[in-house]
This record gives sequence, C-alpha cells and structure tokens, in this order.
Amino acid sequence: MDFQHKTNELLSRIESGLAPTQEQGKAILNAQGSELTALMAGAQFLRENAFGDSIHTCSIINAKSGLCQENCAFCAQSAHHEASVPVYPLKDSAEIINGAAEAAKQGAHCFGIVTSGTRPETDGEFQNILTALREINRIGDITPSASLGLLDRERAQALADAGCATYHHNLETSRSFFPQICSTHDYEEDLNTVRLAKEMGMKVCCGGILGLGESIEQRIELAETLRELEVDSVPLNFLAPVTGTPLEGQNDLSALDCIRITTLFRYYLPTKNISICGGREHNLRELQSWIFMAGASGVMTGNYLTTSGRDLETDMQLFDDLEVKVDG
Repeated sequence: MDFQHKTNELLSRIESGLAPTQEQGKAILNAQGSELTALMAGAQFLRENAFGDSIHTCSIINAKSGLCQENCAFCAQSAHHEASVPVYPLKDSAEIINGAAEAAKQGAHCFGIVTSGTRPETDGEFQNILTALREINRIGDITPSASLGLLDRERAQALADAGCATYHHNLETSRSFFPQICSTHDYEEDLNTVRLAKEMGMKVCCGGILGLGESIEQRIELAETLRELEVDSVPLNFLAPVTGTPLEGQNDLSALDCIRITTLFRYYLPTKNISICGGREHNLRELQSWIFMAGASGVMTGNYLTTSGRDLETDMQLFDDLEVKVDG
C-alpha cells in the first residue's frame, strides 16, 4: 500500500469524526522519508481546512518568577531544584498592562499573564491580576489570558467575570508518565482546572512539553486526553533542558521528531489551534519553517518564561517566506 493511500485513509477517518487508531498514531511518530512527507501533506490539508492560510501568534509575560512549590522535573522555576533563574514577586498591574500593549504593537493576538507557583498566594496578588485583565480588555487591542496554576470554582468565576478570555493550563505530559515528572500534585487536579475553566465560559489553552522521556505511546496518550477534554488550543513545547533541573541532561528529540509530533497532534485535533512554543529554537533548528507544513497553526513570539525566543523580525520573515498570513 503506498504512502498516499495510507494518508488518504487516515484523512477519511479524521473527516468522519474519528481519531487515529493507536497503530496509525505510532506510524506517524515512526514515519520517515516520503511516508512522513505524505503524512505532513495531510496535516497541512487539515490546518488549511480549519484556518486557511492564516496563523495565530501569542505572547506572554513572566509576571511572577521563581520559588515555585511544585517539583516539575523540567522546570527552572521550581524551588526544589538548583537552576539559576530570576526570582521576583508579582509585577504590578501597570507593568503587566504595558506588556500587553507592547505585545499588541508587535502583532500578537493573545497576551498571557503567567505566574509561578501552584496558585496565586494571596488575595492581593489575585486582585492585581484581575485589575490587569479588566484594563487589557478595556484597551481592546489584544485578547488577555492567564496561566496561574490550579483553580477553584470561586477564582475561575472571578477570572471569567474580569474578562479572561482564555485560561492556559498545561497537562505537561500524559497521565501515565506524570508521576515521573511531578509528585507535588495529582494529575486529576490539572484535569479539574481545565474542566472548571471551560465550565465558567473561558476558552482553554492546554498542551504539554514533549521530550521529557515519555514513550511514543505516552505522546499519543496526551493527544487523546486533549481531544477528550475538547480544549480550544494546544501549545506544544519541546524540552530545552535547563542546568540545575533533574532533566538537565535529557536529549530525546531530533528536529524531525518535533515535526512528527506536530503532525500527530494535528491529526488528533484537526480543528484546534496548535501553536509551537518553548524549545522550538533549541530543537527544530533549521526545520522551524516545516512546522506549518506539519499542521501547526500558530507560534509564540518573543521570549518564554526563563529562556529567550526568536526576535520578531526573524519570525515575520519566516511567515512571509512561507506565504502565510498573521491572523487579524
């Protein structure tokens, strides 16, 4: 059976509303050469079917950095590890609002307020974030989102009432691999946060980090979970190991692995925005331009939480060269 026929069979399955089978998922993650090229063409078809020739860009502010109580093995901000990162309390609302205005000027569509920690530690911190969300909405040039850790019902409702359009909360990895990565909270708490955000009417941006040491079956498991949760957008991050963390020597991903993973998630989530975020410079290197052909529909621009991203001019040239339009 030729590769194009297999891809067409997979596309027919997706278009009928079904997810890939486990074997089809494994085939994507193991594909090479012309087989991978055919699968990428199918993923690009799905992206174009959902988004045309437009892509989405987002930007974040690291609004509170370091001293996180969680022990996530990849994270430079964990107080359990010895990574050297900036440590500072929550920025005031004016600085966060200015960051949103600057991101809007640079063409970002979504601006995420990201804080370290399990959740905002005090009501004062949370109220400052609510103030920033309301003001960003008043400005109206960019859509505000927040990534504040675990939510309870009261805070989820308050965020929705303040105009938080999207709540960002990554699962990081599959349920079966999560205990190898974090032991300070349970995976079910993450799932409940996603469900609460959706219940309160916010869109949910939820993805993970690939290359933590998970198996290909566990990569498929994460894609299946995100599909079941019906999240609205999916940030894919690729591990850029940080000295001083338990995963500082981890190096599981090739550039083509990142392309295969992007392709896989497009087939599992054919109509959802899939953005390539942290680690794209470190892992994709010369293949960054391939992400849209593999089904990605967005990127994070600017810097990440504790690592630097690409400059905007370089990304804009990439978009021009690929003849894709920045949405909006």
